[in-house]
Amino acid sequence: MLDTASQPVIPPTARTEPSATGAIRALGSNPATAPIVMHPGDSISARRRVLYIVLLGALTALGPFTIDLYLPAFPVLEADFQTSAAAIQLTLTGTMIGFALGQLIVGPLSDKVGRRIPLLAVTALHVAASVFAALAPTLGTLSIARVLMGAGAAAGGVVAAAIVRDLFGGRRLVVMLSRLALVSGVAPVLAPLAGSLLLSVMPWRGIFWVLAAYGTVMLVSAIVFLPETLPAARRGGKGATTVWQRYASVFRDRVFVGVLVIGAMTFSGLFSYLSASSFLFQQSYGFDAQQYGVLFAANSVGLVIGVQIASRLAARFGPQWVLAFSTASLVLWGIVIVVFDQLGFGLWGTIIPLFLFMTSCGFTFPCAQVLALDRHGKAAGTAQSIIGAANFGIAGVISPVVGLLATGSGITATTMASVMVGCAVLGVLALWFLVRPRTVERLAP
Repeated sequence: MLDTASQPVIPPTARTEPSATGAIRALGSNPATAPIVMHPGDSISARRRVLYIVLLGALTALGPFTIDLYLPAFPVLEADFQTSAAAIQLTLTGTMIGFALGQLIVGPLSDKVGRRIPLLAVTALHVAASVFAALAPTLGTLSIARVLMGAGAAAGGVVAAAIVRDLFGGRRLVVMLSRLALVSGVAPVLAPLAGSLLLSVMPWRGIFWVLAAYGTVMLVSAIVFLPETLPAARRGGKGATTVWQRYASVFRDRVFVGVLVIGAMTFSGLFSYLSASSFLFQQSYGFDAQQYGVLFAANSVGLVIGVQIASRLAARFGPQWVLAFSTASLVLWGIVIVVFDQLGFGLWGTIIPLFLFMTSCGFTFPCAQVLALDRHGKAAGTAQSIIGAANFGIAGVISPVVGLLATGSGITATTMASVMVGCAVLGVLALWFLVRPRTVERLAP
């Protein structure tokens, strides 16, 4: 199987010559006009790039599907286990905490031993944990299974982003990450709708059997189609940096820390909505599970739209300036939800600003990821693991706050959006006091 990171595809009649910048020039009959391969992925065929985008996107989507697919079942779980909404939300918190801890392990490990072994091992854990969840007799057992499922889904997001960073850099990295986000962004759009449809034909336990099957397909596909993209010379070994050195190198970067906070706060605002939305729309607005799934999917289209527009704007103006717009928009639309709810505008007063809030999330996520990974190509797995751990770990802690604020009165658009606004304000402060857009250099070609 081809190691695309260490062996760029060069025509057999050509010879290669490294440059002082680390680029590789393919020398044919006319060396003066031969192309420079700045990054290994530059020499990969368009067909192969599409395959990587689809497969890596599907692996990344395993995490969102693990989180979102069972959201429509929250009221059913509440009744089945005879417990509170806050207790059911804790199973979501457990999933995200497991996801965060799993990434902290998988990321540095993938920098040390390569991408494939951690990916295959942890995805296998996801399959086993999904079966465990499907058979769980109590809420406590289900919570344990959800933590393990989160940890098992961690490899997809970390390793997929690290593989893209192994292969690409500069503006092409922006394009590839945005396309990866488009494929993976379909997951939160489809997952609640798919979960609603599954609930119409099977009990809630069937959702976890479906997740086990999805994980199995991803495991087999990774074995067959994904090569190792981290060259042996860049892995752990004698003279290589340690895990702690890689962590220290990224945390010394002020811009990285800033975008880390921005991403975590945006995720926390988004997951505050995710954890509260099934209760809000089904209990407060009277939707059934299928109507909720359709509404959630339609509202989440904004996320995909934002991701794709952001990729074009970031390549032209710089991701830091796209973040300046998107973080301010998150604050604005969160406040609008609160104001409209207090004025009694009802369902449409919640749905429309929610759509715009999620569109702003779509603008934010790829730009924050590009700023973080473009600066730390040699520790891409570690950097991505920190991003993912912060996103899901902090979101897992913050999202149940909506349920706690609503204790005794029920979840409303105001209680949900209040948490979203608080998170967005922290993201704005991180951008202007830590990242400081004017100090960030332009992306390389």
